[in-house]
Amino acid sequence: MISTALRWLFLVSFIVVTIGGNVLVCLAVGLSHRLRCIANCFVVSLAVTDLLLGLLVLPLSATLELRSGHWPLGGTLCNIYVSLDAMFCTASILTLLAISVDRYLAISAPLCYLRRVTPPRVALAITTIWVTSLAMSFLPIHMGWNTADFRVQNLDWGIWDEVEEGRTCRFEWHNNYVLLDAFGTFYLPLLVMCGMYHCIFQIARKQVQRIRAATPSFAPTASAAATAREHKATVTLAAVLGAFIICWFPYYTFYTCMGIRAETNPPTTAHSVVLWLGYFNSAVNPILYPALNRDFRRAYGELLCCRGMACDIHTMRLFTVGCLSECSVIYCWLFIIM
Repeated sequence: MISTALRWLFLVSFIVVTIGGNVLVCLAVGLSHRLRCIANCFVVSLAVTDLLLGLLVLPLSATLELRSGHWPLGGTLCNIYVSLDAMFCTASILTLLAISVDRYLAISAPLCYLRRVTPPRVALAITTIWVTSLAMSFLPIHMGWNTADFRVQNLDWGIWDEVEEGRTCRFEWHNNYVLLDAFGTFYLPLLVMCGMYHCIFQIARKQVQRIRAATPSFAPTASAAATAREHKATVTLAAVLGAFIICWFPYYTFYTCMGIRAETNPPTTAHSVVLWLGYFNSAVNPILYPALNRDFRRAYGELLCCRGMACDIHTMRLFTVGCLSECSVIYCWLFIIM
């Protein structure tokens, strides 16, 4: 009973932190004039994605953990739950990729950034992320691409039916489709993110070197400030990329290995650990991405202390309603920017 209580406490706390952190990001952007810029559309999109994961998927995943994998709601709802899980996780990863590309464009050519990154293009990018995530999650499961015999999984599973031992509600991985899925949703985005952040780091180093070369020998303060900025950039990039790899690499490695081996009953404990480690990325995103920005930290402080939030009621209502769907977020942001 103590073990069950501790697991229940941990899972509930995890879900609350995930939901609360991402709601805080949405409120910070919606209520702070400093944060209403086109670049933060991707940050809000990421927060909405992780928020929906915390609201619609994590409670069911926690229920599965607490019920030792028993799913009482039948095969149809199981397939929908698994599809939503895959969709939100894929959308989160692709949005992280979009953020890395956006930051590269902002640093490599700052004078051309506003001409390249326009509201219609941002809206198109976010729509593409969601359409791709929807296609890569719902189609494989509901077309049977992920099973050994290419039949749709769980069709013989009715509500409240008792199923055979070892069967649980999860994404089946019985053929080589998992290689294509893992490469498209994780390994390829990871390679692009590594390339983007490497280029950002190289550009930052060159800028620091130019500052040092232009700094007179009798003015060491500017050189020290440039060194401090280089150190901060290194730490920031290491934190962002490191968290992404630590959270998702174990799951996709496990997922790929089980698919290649056509393992029908993967180790339950190992699967739970790597799955929730991947979920952890949705809880840590509100800390890593916005909290490393000074304006976000100031907005966080004002929200948590309930001060300095003089905002117009109409804008607040618009933003709150807009957060209910991704399309509304896009229109909300276009309204705020215009």
